[in-house]
Amino acid sequence: MQAWIDSGIGLIIAIQSWGSWLNAPMQFFSQLGTEDFFFIVLPLLYWSVDSALGLRVGLILATSSLFNYLGKLSFASPRPYWVSSHVQALWAETTFGAPSGHAQHAMSVWGTIALYSQKTWVRIICFLLIFFIGFSRIYLGSHFPHDVIFGWVFGAILLWVFFRFWEPVSAWLQQKTFRQHVIISFITSLILIVLGLAVTSLRSNFQVPSLWIDNSLLAGVELPAPVDTNSIFTSAGTLFGLGLGLAWIHAQGGYQADGPVMKRVLRYVIGLIGVLILWMGLGEIFPRGDSVLVYSLRFIRYTLVGFWVTGGAPWVFKHFNLTTSSTRKASV
Repeated sequence: MQAWIDSGIGLIIAIQSWGSWLNAPMQFFSQLGTEDFFFIVLPLLYWSVDSALGLRVGLILATSSLFNYLGKLSFASPRPYWVSSHVQALWAETTFGAPSGHAQHAMSVWGTIALYSQKTWVRIICFLLIFFIGFSRIYLGSHFPHDVIFGWVFGAILLWVFFRFWEPVSAWLQQKTFRQHVIISFITSLILIVLGLAVTSLRSNFQVPSLWIDNSLLAGVELPAPVDTNSIFTSAGTLFGLGLGLAWIHAQGGYQADGPVMKRVLRYVIGLIGVLILWMGLGEIFPRGDSVLVYSLRFIRYTLVGFWVTGGAPWVFKHFNLTTSSTRKASV
């Protein structure tokens, strides 16, 4: 591993020497791999483009986020600028490095869109985004090359699992009642929480090396804080909310993202306001920190966000006649 780190530092320094003109485009590509950006894209897909695709993206993103956190705890590897003051910290992070979350989410999300689409140009754009999002993490000094490769590999494995088992699992769920859907979603979220807490406990006594702290101080960025239990409840709550909302709107007759362009635009604007209120608004109100109360409120907050995306907002759209008349069930 040390050999990978040493060679990675040399490569990053060489790439950063290409010039600061790359800062803006690399920052742009990195933004396209953030969870915040996907929080904007997911509702657009589900409400206004293709509900089946939006659902796939939402579920794989939430799953990828949790398993990326578990992967980072398992490797407990540094960021490049933590171990070398010669690497510029152009995009600072506080979590462990490997696997790269940006690379993993890019492969999972943009890969889902690429495989779902039947258009060659869409697939080309998606795979270019996957590459440049990963490359941007190296240039910005946030990840070693092996972090990005690990992220792509883990994302590809997750992508394969989703596409391999999507149809049989969907067929099985179609036979379940609303109550059974809720129970399955809730038990799944609890299993993920238990798994996350179990892996987190392995790093509960982790001491951040003084070298990592010293180099972060030299770079003038936030200090490393790699163990953050809140991430577990974010992913678990989102998954439960998505499943709960889908089950509920399914019981109401389903939802499809078709219709005139103006209605699609109105759906997105109205729905996005709801997302911002629940996501950012409650984020300002609910306390932060590490306690059972904080974790519970975070789980509730992201459950509400997930439910709003797949259930609450579509019900509002149907109530105000912003959807086309359809008796079809929500596509899964």
